Amino acid sequence: MTRRQPRVVPRFLLVAWLLLCLLGGLPGGLLAAELTASPGEPLQPLIERAASGDRLILPRGHYPGPLLIDRTLTLSGEPGAVIDGGGNGHAVVLDAPDSVLEGVTIENWGANLTDMDAGIFVEESATGSVIRDSRLAGPGFGIWLDAVSDVRVLDNVIRGDTALRSQDRGNGVHLFNSRNVTVEGNDIRHTRDGIYIDTSSQCLLRGNHMQALRYGVHYMYAYDNRVEENTTRGTRTGYALMQSKRLRVIGNRSEGDRNYGILLNNITDSLLRDNHITRVHQRRDAQGKGLVSGAEGKALFVYNAQYNRFEANRLADSDIGIHLTAGSEDNELVGNAFVDNRQQVMYVATRSQEWSEAGHGNYWSDYLGWDLDGDGVGDTSYEPNDAMDRLLWRYPVARLLMHSPAVLALRWVQRQFPVFRPQGVKDSHPLMDEPDMNDTGSNQYNIGDADA
Repeated sequence: MTRRQPRVVPRFLLVAWLLLCLLGGLPGGLLAAELTASPGEPLQPLIERAASGDRLILPRGHYPGPLLIDRTLTLSGEPGAVIDGGGNGHAVVLDAPDSVLEGVTIENWGANLTDMDAGIFVEESATGSVIRDSRLAGPGFGIWLDAVSDVRVLDNVIRGDTALRSQDRGNGVHLFNSRNVTVEGNDIRHTRDGIYIDTSSQCLLRGNHMQALRYGVHYMYAYDNRVEENTTRGTRTGYALMQSKRLRVIGNRSEGDRNYGILLNNITDSLLRDNHITRVHQRRDAQGKGLVSGAEGKALFVYNAQYNRFEANRLADSDIGIHLTAGSEDNELVGNAFVDNRQQVMYVATRSQEWSEAGHGNYWSDYLGWDLDGDGVGDTSYEPNDAMDRLLWRYPVARLLMHSPAVLALRWVQRQFPVFRPQGVKDSHPLMDEPDMNDTGSNQYNIGDADA
């Protein structure tokens, strides 16, 4: 009986088979195709024919939407490529991981804020996706990130609909229950808020420019987040940080904002460092009188916030440098510069607060003390408020008597007899010269008026 010999597979077939297995196991690998759309024709059928990893190119022209991207694609627009959302709902929905949307203009999506209508709606399944170099202009939310992680929103231009009231527009970028998201280099104007972060953690906002908004940055119930090197101009409030913990707010600018540069409401265990806040003033009439009584522009407003550190910030040329109230105690302030504010400090509480550390305090442009030993630290303490200040805060009408002989006499008595001074802020080691702070801002954009 003849024994059958084993079949020999040619070596080139084995190599080809191994290559096919390898390439087939690489998502978006060398087998990915480039597909080119035709202007004026619907994109959804082309998306449905594409395989994961393909690249879809949009030449200049208009493309009807809305779109659902439910597989891992790169959608790249050439200059002048416009996606029209059709006037209802979302214009583009990302529903697949590692998707990339770049270089497109998106317009005409829905205005229903209850339904969260957005130019780009990012589903939880779109983890790792990137949105960059695109322009969005419409009435609802610009980009909504819904319970997603590891997404990057980079270098986009987002504009709201100025035909709508500010409160009826969506936010520029809205993060809900998201994690490890980066929002960087975006230019956002005329939306309701620039960037809104709700119940999200470990996110980074960096280098964004926000103008003519209600709030530039708005935090609610967010933890362990970073806000770095952003700029707000002409907003009602530059940075509204609320109900959050462990924020790192570093190197930001607020220029010409109306009510508050930075507002802290129930913020704890956070660091604010190297921020520059200038020219925060309420609107005034032709005679220079504020339009709303008691609504002075505050460079920094601290409400019910404890255990935070304020270091090397510059608060300048505003109605009020810093206003603390509602139990805002046990905060550390050192190395800050309070420069030419109409009122440097407004502290409404009953406990004494020491604003210096290890023999160094803050710089006060209105400090009248001296430095006999030449160590750069004033020899007498700086106490910005007295009993008359407290009286005027409680009864603003009494300002009419501010320069009367009786008030001047009371102030003199308090200075001569410290036993009559109320509990308040004290800087025992005021700096004689303004610290040389790092100017991290940019003058790229002109200041605009905030929306009415």
